[in-house]
Amino acid sequence: MYRGFALLPLCLLTGVAFAQTTPPPAAPDTAPAVAPAVAPPPVAPPAAPVPKPATVRVVLQTSEGPIVLELEKERAPITTGNFLRYVDQHRLAGLSFYRAVKVAPGYGLLQGGTRNDPKRTLPPIKHEPTTLTHLSHLDGAISMARNAPGTAAGDFFIVIGDIPSMDANPTKPGDNLGFAVFGHVAEGMDLVRRILVADISPTAGGTAMKGEILAKPVRILSAKRVN
Repeated sequence: MYRGFALLPLCLLTGVAFAQTTPPPAAPDTAPAVAPAVAPPPVAPPAAPVPKPATVRVVLQTSEGPIVLELEKERAPITTGNFLRYVDQHRLAGLSFYRAVKVAPGYGLLQGGTRNDPKRTLPPIKHEPTTLTHLSHLDGAISMARNAPGTAAGDFFIVIGDIPSMDANPTKPGDNLGFAVFGHVAEGMDLVRRILVADISPTAGGTAMKGEILAKPVRILSAKRVN
């Protein structure tokens, strides 16, 4: 009996040992597939702010109160430089806003300056059209009075309401260079609007400006640069 057991076929012994020592097959992985992590795109740095064009402020102290102008010395250097010469040489003190053109209620222009007084008026300047400065005759804009292009000198006007038709327009025939905007009213538009509706002289102004000359012009007491 003992010998018979010793002679058990080797294949059976080997099979038993394998069955006892090999682990059962692993259960299939049924977890859902997960996409690989993706890094978010890099955040672009904020764009640097575009610097504002350089300007200079001038306060016109009038008999009715102050009007503060912000002048475009970078975008309209010729026209602004001309106006500042009148300011720095005290040529505006004692002048007035004398003309009010009423196009519609709350809409028109207010004009002031030297009225070609030879004692006050400097030589005319080169015309600086809005196609060059990229400014426009919008509410509060200050611009130069002129006849032909290149005749602007010591008279200026403030626009009440948007009047872009006064801008240069190369598509129009004839004199299409418009007027030279060189700044805007920063403070005092309420005063400008009050002057626009002031009483008009029934006789002053001659043929060209009759019905547009203020009965009581508003005097400019001083004009000074401000910080």
